[in-house]
Amino acid sequence: MAFLISAGSVVPTASVHAQSQQDQFAAFWDDPRQDFAKATVVSIQDETFDDRGLESRTKQTLRIQILSGIYKDREYSITHEFDRREYNRQIEVGETVVVERLRKADGTEDFFLREKYRLPWIIFLGLIFIGIAFLTGGIVGMRSLLGLLVSIGILSFYIVPRIINGADPLSTSLIGSSLIACFSIYLAHGYNRRTTIALVATIITLGISTGLAFVFVYLGKLFGMGSEEVMFFSGTLEWVNLRGLLLGGIVIGALGVLDDITTAQAATVDEISKANANLPFHELYKRGMSVGREHVASLINTLALAYAGASLPLILLFYSDKYYPAWVTFNSEFLAEEIVRTLVGSAALLLAVPISTWLAAYAFQKGNHSSVDKKHACSHHHHV
Repeated sequence: MAFLISAGSVVPTASVHAQSQQDQFAAFWDDPRQDFAKATVVSIQDETFDDRGLESRTKQTLRIQILSGIYKDREYSITHEFDRREYNRQIEVGETVVVERLRKADGTEDFFLREKYRLPWIIFLGLIFIGIAFLTGGIVGMRSLLGLLVSIGILSFYIVPRIINGADPLSTSLIGSSLIACFSIYLAHGYNRRTTIALVATIITLGISTGLAFVFVYLGKLFGMGSEEVMFFSGTLEWVNLRGLLLGGIVIGALGVLDDITTAQAATVDEISKANANLPFHELYKRGMSVGREHVASLINTLALAYAGASLPLILLFYSDKYYPAWVTFNSEFLAEEIVRTLVGSAALLLAVPISTWLAAYAFQKGNHSSVDKKHACSHHHHV
């Protein structure tokens, strides 16, 4: 056995290695994030089927090899059960899965299967999305992606941390949404007069929609407890104002559709004014509104379907439960929240059309065309 001389004493190197490994394991034990690891399924040792009709269950005994973390390269046998409705959870040899370590009271540990490993396919889809954005939008498409990254950054590093640390969710969401609007609109569409008009219209409409949401959330006696996720969330972050969180979510959701309509309206009026530089304000406004009404008609339907699609499982659950009459179902906080969210977002769309069209018509009317130099555009930005 090899020895290590340390502090005037002779210590076997095997003992030093064992002590180091113990310290490593102790650190691993104290950090719950280290309980998760990737693993590959080496073999299926056993598979049984218990026929219970609709509740039929399949049980698999899997031999897995850990691919990451301190237990890397070790093999374990774990059990995995699923019912007939979860047939897509059946595991095959060679699959990569996510496992979680279960800490037992006697100090030992075991692993259980948590999820199939999906990240490579999500990343691949993201790359396809980036490729499509570049092929269809060119440089503008890539600038839009940069704006998206900035938006995600503001959400991840400003809005979410501040709310978790106890800041008011509504005011935080308003400030964060304004920052997102400023960065994403200018990055996607460039620094020019029509973009500035779209930004001003977006912020004005966002303020109005926030007021609408505030009024109807309070009049509707909504407390932000309409989803199962919030029930779990309220137990771990009980200091967060759930009603404010609901309002903040409505504000951020409204922003997602506002910049579409405001930039489109500003661009439409600008192009109309370029086609006929002699058009006065009222004519520009009239023609811009004609286009805007067509645009908003389709967007309202899109918005409603987006909210319905996101909540489809719970809507099905409510619909299939024949115990409750329809009026009780629609009165439930979950559906009431979704209805208010959809109506406030749709109202914001409706208001954004005349607001952005009015601002654009005023800026691009006869005698005030968009063919100004950059210095004039910057000056206009400071006075809007």
